[in-house]
Amino acid sequence: MGWPALLGVALLGGCASEARRNAGEGEGPGREESIQLGPRPFFLIGEMRDGPLRAELAACTAGPFRRSDFSIGHRGAPLQFPEHTRESYEAAARMGAGILECDVTFTRDRQLVCRHAQNDLHRTTNILLTPLAARCIVPFRPAVLDGAGNLLEPARAECRTSDLTLAEFKSLRGRMDGFNERARTPAESLAGTASWRTDLYAGPTSGTLLSHAESIELFKRLGVKMAPELKPPVVSMPFEGLSRQAYARQLIAEYEDAGVPAQHVWPQSFDLEDVLYWIRHAPAFGRQAVYLDDARHPGELPAAEELARYRSQGVNLWAPPLFALLKLDDDNRIVPSDAARAARAAGLGIIAWTTERSGLLADGEGDFYYQTVDAALEREGDLFEVLDVLARQVGVRGVFSDWPATVTYYANCTGLP
Repeated sequence: MGWPALLGVALLGGCASEARRNAGEGEGPGREESIQLGPRPFFLIGEMRDGPLRAELAACTAGPFRRSDFSIGHRGAPLQFPEHTRESYEAAARMGAGILECDVTFTRDRQLVCRHAQNDLHRTTNILLTPLAARCIVPFRPAVLDGAGNLLEPARAECRTSDLTLAEFKSLRGRMDGFNERARTPAESLAGTASWRTDLYAGPTSGTLLSHAESIELFKRLGVKMAPELKPPVVSMPFEGLSRQAYARQLIAEYEDAGVPAQHVWPQSFDLEDVLYWIRHAPAFGRQAVYLDDARHPGELPAAEELARYRSQGVNLWAPPLFALLKLDDDNRIVPSDAARAARAAGLGIIAWTTERSGLLADGEGDFYYQTVDAALEREGDLFEVLDVLARQVGVRGVFSDWPATVTYYANCTGLP
């Protein structure tokens, strides 16, 4: 069955989900509602090699599809929607992500907001086109080109949430992450979106930015669980009296104030001290705290002894990039990595990041996320092979994705919660 035919039966599944929603289910995590996966999962199945996995996945095309905690919306659905915006989160929830991520940083008036980094506003918002550009710590500096158009000095800018009040931050509009280093004007700097993404959903009336508290209320209405990440400050701490520990505590307090059960929250950090702080001082939340691994290549991954030490300190969940959990065997098949096996032996639960963040898999150019298995990726449908090894052999608890529909489809078809 080709992917157009797969799409046709998928739409029937979407209608079945809509009918269930219209029958009237209650709100809250796990509630039934319309889950609409769109064409991409079915295109990927059509791109797979013939074999048992393809047959298994093709047999599920009629749905019905449900939300899955295995499917985690990474910054929402930023393959096509501006990250950390209301529209991006709504798209991810509609695609069945059971957990959504708000990366958390703070404003000048010490309010928590959803943004991937404290200093990325020039890349992810329209700030350079507004009067607030005057607040940027590095104002826009145009690129320097020679007479032949060769780049001599790239364009520069740096704009921080900590330079704005919450009200000022919320006056901005989110856009696709990118910055054109050849820009001669602020308007040209916005033309930095990767060719395999789109700017169609980043218009002047969309891209709604959110405070952390607003994201919590949105996620409650959407019926999803929550994975906030405490982002490292780029300003000296304490900032306006806010210490690093108070910052970590404020993140948890906003869930407590909103009445969100601790078991519906997975706080994350790349800083082990943040995770240990939650374990010691907010143990109900600390039990699900996620230690994110920032390894850039296999040589930087923790050894078995270090993974065991994390567990002895009370860490229950370790989340490395995809490449850390996979390798190729002598027959060029994707299998669990040594680090994945060591983490399981240490008693750590594992979460992987990030699928659908790489453009074409089979372009032969290599990719950070798949660097240990790139030689085995020959077609776009091999993404399902990766997911299958992560789920069935590595045993990951969930997978972050920039387009959750694909992970949702896999989880539904294979019976994952």
